[in-house]
Amino acid sequence: MKNQRLAAGVVLVSLAGFAATAHLAAQAQQRALYVTALDKSGNPVPDLQPSDLIVKEDDTTREILKIARASEPMQVVIMVDNSAAAERYIRDYREALPMFISALLGDEQVHGKHEIALISLAERPTILSDYTSDPARLQKATGRLFHSSGSAVYFMDGVIEISQGITKRSNPRPVIVAIITEGPDLSNRHFRQVLDPLRTAGAALHIVTIGSPRNMEDDRNMVLDMGPRQSGGSLSTILTGSALPGRLKQLANEITHQFRVTYARPPRLIPPEKVTVTSKREDLVLRGTAIDATRDQPRP
Repeated sequence: MKNQRLAAGVVLVSLAGFAATAHLAAQAQQRALYVTALDKSGNPVPDLQPSDLIVKEDDTTREILKIARASEPMQVVIMVDNSAAAERYIRDYREALPMFISALLGDEQVHGKHEIALISLAERPTILSDYTSDPARLQKATGRLFHSSGSAVYFMDGVIEISQGITKRSNPRPVIVAIITEGPDLSNRHFRQVLDPLRTAGAALHIVTIGSPRNMEDDRNMVLDMGPRQSGGSLSTILTGSALPGRLKQLANEITHQFRVTYARPPRLIPPEKVTVTSKREDLVLRGTAIDATRDQPRP
């Protein structure tokens, strides 16, 4: 049984008249988003038109200049909870992760190859495999996943450290995927200490929690709620580990079928506080991650 919670996106653009497009584009700066567009069944849509969405910077609607399938390589960090609470799920990890990794590396749309890193979270964030496109290295790393007896998870510390690493490496298309249980998190962090470096990194945070959700108002749950929603990622809950392969298969399908949405921004000295994307269609769910212009790579 699976109870899935997808974080709805917040980024939008409505078309301002086409007559002024050429003049606006000549004077405006170009900015872009990676946008996930899902139908009511949670499947990626095959195409997306400017008339389908609205992009806003703060409260100002921006003009969409171009929409195309995203083809830039991703840098995906997979964080895995291997604390004592995850003991029953280790077998599920070893079944689901190789399929997830294969689905990412098999993306035919990308120009080049996605890079993937694997991090365990028991006791402290630990690198099992640094960024690589080598499936053999990643397969070997998943084989080193064991639960750590008597340990707690350090999920929030992991998000902070990984976000800081992404910022230092200037990853152009960063993605963080966290697979965590409902066991105790001993990171002892305020949620803002986690969300601020995540925002600076510009990474989409996708979280899969296993087990019945905890009804607690704490910093961890604030990160679970706000992290995916603000970054253009997703939050889903599965009640059993046996549902993990199906959820990761769906997630791989989502993030390998994104769109790159380019829009116009008038010259300004002060950058916007937020960029949001929303759908004009009731049958679409959109999530958007703003692309840092300083890391953006020219399309081939």
